[in-house]
Amino acid sequence: MKKLLLFSITVLTAASVQAQSCTPGANYADSAYGAWPDTVVNFPLGAINVAYSTDLNFKVPDNVTADVAGDDPTAQAFIGSPIQGFVVDGVDGLPVGFNYACNISSCQYAGGANGCANLYGTSSTAGTYPLVINITATVLIEVPFVGQVPTDVPTSFNGYKLILGNAGVIEELIQPFTVHPNPANTTVTLNGLSAKLGISSINLTNMEGRTLETFDAGSGKSMDIDVSLLSSGVYFLNIAHETGIETVKFVKD
Repeated sequence: MKKLLLFSITVLTAASVQAQSCTPGANYADSAYGAWPDTVVNFPLGAINVAYSTDLNFKVPDNVTADVAGDDPTAQAFIGSPIQGFVVDGVDGLPVGFNYACNISSCQYAGGANGCANLYGTSSTAGTYPLVINITATVLIEVPFVGQVPTDVPTSFNGYKLILGNAGVIEELIQPFTVHPNPANTTVTLNGLSAKLGISSINLTNMEGRTLETFDAGSGKSMDIDVSLLSSGVYFLNIAHETGIETVKFVKD
C-alpha cells in the first residue's frame, strides 16, 4: 500500500522536550488524501543534547483505491472498500529519549480525517534512526446477505528517518552530497564532503549492490572519481559518516 500517502511532515522549532500541542493543517482539509512532503524531504535534522520537535500531519483516504493499494496484494484485495478509520499503534526505531503524541490522545481517526502528531525529545546519541510507523486500518468489507463488516488490517510503512548529530555535523549535512556531471562519461565529482562529518568510507556500487571500488574521503570538500572503465548504467556512491550512510545516484553514459 502507498502508506506514505497517510502521513506528512511540517517542521516546528521546539524550546522544550515536552510534547507540543499540534493542530491539523487546514491547508490539507480539502485534499482527498496525500503526503506533504514525502520521504525524500524527510524529518528535519536534529542535534544531540538539543530539544527537538516536529509535527506529523496526515490525511487518509475514505476508501481503498488502486492508487492507495499500490502493489500490495493484501491492500489490493480491499480496493473499493470504505475506510472506517485507523489507529496509530506506534513508531519503532525512535532514539532513546524520544516519543510522540497525537492531537487525539487515543491516536484514533476516522477515514478521511485530518490529524497530526508531535515527535519530540532529546538524545545524547548521534546516529541515523530509520523509523517504522505502525497503524491498524479498519476497512468495511461487503459480505453477501450481511452487509458491511468492519475488518482490521494491521500494516506499517518505513522510509522516514531521524538524523541526530553534533552541531558541526548537522550544519554540514544541510548541504546534500551531489555529483556532477550526471550523466557522466569519464569522471564524476562528488561534492559535499567535510572532515566534520567523520567520513569513514565512500563505496561505489552497481544496481545489484556489488561494491566495485572503495575510496578514502581525503580532506577536501570534493573528490573526482574516474568512471571511464564502467559500463553504461546506473551506479551509486555510498558515503558512510558518523550518523549513517548517504547515497548519491549517477548515470554512466
